[in-house]
Amino acid sequence: MNRTMNPLKVGIAGSGIMGAGIAQVFAAKGFPVVLCDSSSAALENAEKSIFNGLEYLEKNDKLQGNSAGAVFNNIIFTQQQQHFKDCTLIIEAISEDFNHKRELFGAVENLVKPDTLLATNTSSLSITALAASCRLPERFIGLHFFNPPPVMKLAEIIPALQTEGRVVTQSAEIIRMLGKVPVVVKDTPGFIVNRIARPFYGEALKIYEEGIASFATIDWAMKEFGNFRMGPFELMDLIGNDVNYAVTESVWKQFYCDPRYRPFITQKRMTDAGLLGRKTGKGYYDYSGGAEKPLPVKDESAGEEIFFRIVSMLINEAADALYLGVASRDDIDTAMVTGANYPKGLLRWADELGLHTIYSKLLSLKEEYHEDRYRPSVMLKKLITMGKTFYG
Repeated sequence: MNRTMNPLKVGIAGSGIMGAGIAQVFAAKGFPVVLCDSSSAALENAEKSIFNGLEYLEKNDKLQGNSAGAVFNNIIFTQQQQHFKDCTLIIEAISEDFNHKRELFGAVENLVKPDTLLATNTSSLSITALAASCRLPERFIGLHFFNPPPVMKLAEIIPALQTEGRVVTQSAEIIRMLGKVPVVVKDTPGFIVNRIARPFYGEALKIYEEGIASFATIDWAMKEFGNFRMGPFELMDLIGNDVNYAVTESVWKQFYCDPRYRPFITQKRMTDAGLLGRKTGKGYYDYSGGAEKPLPVKDESAGEEIFFRIVSMLINEAADALYLGVASRDDIDTAMVTGANYPKGLLRWADELGLHTIYSKLLSLKEEYHEDRYRPSVMLKKLITMGKTFYG
């Protein structure tokens, strides 16, 4: 295999929201793109979406001197995978179905050159397992962009156990050429963001199910005392309650039903009822015309307690990810700020709040509930014992 990076021509399989968004990102940087989908209707929607997005950027002087038409012309829309044959990078962005992805890579491998990089945009499936389905697994990698790709700066780079080191290096170079921030992640369930963010939703749901506070009050507490842009219930409604539930369930199952990641009945019932959030007009909140948003109970003492309980769980998850080598300290904090829009990195936040304070909170929750979900990370205990901090 060629050890140098070839001129970049990108093939993208799947023209949904993620595939179309990734195509737009590469095209805006001047790279030729082949966007392929078996559905003509999906391709038509992608064409409209991309062109409208580029026109908006042009009107707001955000195309760096390019015209919407010039960028749009960098993309070939096709239903024929044969157009992938000259691509030097293929990114798969189809539905989260392992067998469908495996079949696609099997077909693509018969078309492309041996030194073409193969990447998946999966947010939940094993990169190693997908790589194992390829004849040349050493060129396979995970490139997880965040939604919407033209806006979000983060891209998680996830090597499979079989991936060659040069592929990781080349992938990071590509991400930087796009003006985005690469972080390298071990192939573990949820990678960085979707793993570490689970308590933001899970602990909020637990607090609600215990009858401690309403959706609105919990959201208010996280924004008021943590400076989060959105509360957990607002964010779940934005993401889609079906999507959030599916990711939660996937991470939980892949961790062999570890109670720290378990889904909640409320998530399942909202999904079953079709109350999926903004996209259906109703979720934890009602988005129909004229609907009034419920008011929170602005009790400062209770609000601070809600915030501290949730942020302690988030910090514990970040500490454990570092302890288990999922990613570096800096990449973990960078990912949560640029990929999840958190107000600050969780490990730096831990230093500010005090590791012993966080550790004590987790121990008190474990004592109160007798649930293993509250077990403190060994990393916290070690740092406290040594008198160190994450950044000290």
